[in-house]
Amino acid sequence: MIRLSTGALTAILIAGMSLTAVAAPSGQASPGNIRHQAIAQATPMASPAPPPPMQFGSPPSGQIPILFNDHHVYSRPDELKQGRVLAALVRGGTILIPLRSMFEQMGATVNYDAGSKTVDVTKPGSDVKVTVGVPQVIINGETRPLDVPPEIYQGQVVVPVRVISEGMGAYVQWVPDKRLVVVRYLPATPPPAPPTAAPPPPVVTPTPVPVVAKYQDHFVAGDYILSPKVYNEFSPGNTGSSSYALRGAIEFNLINLPWMLEGTFEKWQYPHNIAPNFGPSCIVGLPGSSAGTQGCVTVIGGNGQTYVPAFTANEWNGDGRLGLKIADPRIYIGVGYMVHTGNYGYPSLNGVGFGLEKLPDLDQAFSVYGSAYYYPSVNGKYTVPSGPQSGTVFSLAYSILRYQVGATVGLGKSFPLFLDLGFIGDRGKNKTNAPSDYTHNGGYVGLGLKF
Repeated sequence: MIRLSTGALTAILIAGMSLTAVAAPSGQASPGNIRHQAIAQATPMASPAPPPPMQFGSPPSGQIPILFNDHHVYSRPDELKQGRVLAALVRGGTILIPLRSMFEQMGATVNYDAGSKTVDVTKPGSDVKVTVGVPQVIINGETRPLDVPPEIYQGQVVVPVRVISEGMGAYVQWVPDKRLVVVRYLPATPPPAPPTAAPPPPVVTPTPVPVVAKYQDHFVAGDYILSPKVYNEFSPGNTGSSSYALRGAIEFNLINLPWMLEGTFEKWQYPHNIAPNFGPSCIVGLPGSSAGTQGCVTVIGGNGQTYVPAFTANEWNGDGRLGLKIADPRIYIGVGYMVHTGNYGYPSLNGVGFGLEKLPDLDQAFSVYGSAYYYPSVNGKYTVPSGPQSGTVFSLAYSILRYQVGATVGLGKSFPLFLDLGFIGDRGKNKTNAPSDYTHNGGYVGLGLKF
C-alpha cells in the first residue's frame, strides 16, 4: 500500500460532510457482502469552479484508491513517502484502510505499542483502541466487535473502515462505478468560548485629603506694667514703676490628650514713703511720732508696728502651670506652683494652686485670653532678727488669687511678632501671721513672639 506524508495530506484537507456508515465495493467485494453500507450521501455544497484534475496515477495492484475530502490520498508507486500505506485493501468483503494515515489527517494522535501490537488513537472527545489480530475495537471505553481484525500490511496497521466512521465520525461511501472509497471528515467546530465576564471597573482610590495639623500655640511675651497700684503694709496705694511681666506657653499632645505647659513671672516695684517730719518712733505720744503713717509698718505676727525708713520695694512672683484642655478654643484647667519673694526681709513663700485658663489664638489676627489661679496657702518661715522677740520663728502664709485678662493683635499672618496688651493683678489674704492683706494690679502692653 502507498501513503503520503502527513504534511502533504494536511495541505489538501477541505470541508466534508456529516458522518454515515460504510458501503462495500463491487467487483472484488459485492455490496451484499459488505456488512456496513452507506446510509447517506454527501450533500453537495456550492463552491467555486474546481481546479484542473490532479494526476496521481494508479494505485498499486490489489489496492483501492481512497478519496479523502476530494483528494486522493495515495501517491504514484514510484514516489512512496516514508513507507506509509495510503490506499485501501479488501479482506473478506470488508474495506481496510491505513489507520495512521487516516487518523493523523483527522488531527488525532496515534501511538503504537509494538509489544502488545495495540494502537491507541486519541483526540479531544474521542479515544479509539485496536489490537492487531483481535476482531474488536474499543471506542471511548466501549468494546465493539469487528468482522475482520486489524492486520499489518507492508509494515502498516490497517483497520476496517468502520473504525473510522464510528470512532471519528467520518462519512464513508463506496462508489461502485469508480471503484473508489470516498471519505469525508469535517472536524467538530469547537464550542464558542464562554463570554468573558467584563472585568470589574477599577477601584478608584480617592486621593486622601491632606491632614492639616491642628494649630497649637507656642509663644513667649514680655509686657511693661503701666503705673501699677500696690496696697500692703508698706504702701497704702502708691503708684509703682519699672514693673513688668513675662510669660510663655506651649501646647502639645501626650497619651492622645491635649496639654499646655506655661510659665509666668512678674516684678512689682513701688516706693515705701514716710510722712514729712516723721521721726523714728511709732509710739503714740512721743515727740515726732506718727503711728499709722507710711513710716510705721505692722510687724509679722501682728504684734505692733515698727519704723521702716523710706525705700523702693521690689516683689517677684513666678509660677509654673500644667493644664489639660477641656474645651475649645484653648480652654484649660490646670495646676500651678507659685513662688513669691521680695527685697524687704520677708521669707520666700511658695505653694500649690489650681485654676482655669484660656490661651490666646495666635493663628488669628485678633484673640483674647485670660487666667485665674487660686493658691490656698503660699507660706514660709520667718525668724525675727532683733527686738524683744528676736529669734522667734513665725509661719507666714497667704491665700493668693492671681488673675490676668488680655488680647493679642497679629502683625501679619506669617509675621511671628504680635502686640500684647491687657490687665494683670493679684490679691493676697492673710492666712497666718501676715501683717496685712495686699494687692498688685495694673494695665500692660508689650510684644510677643510665636514660633
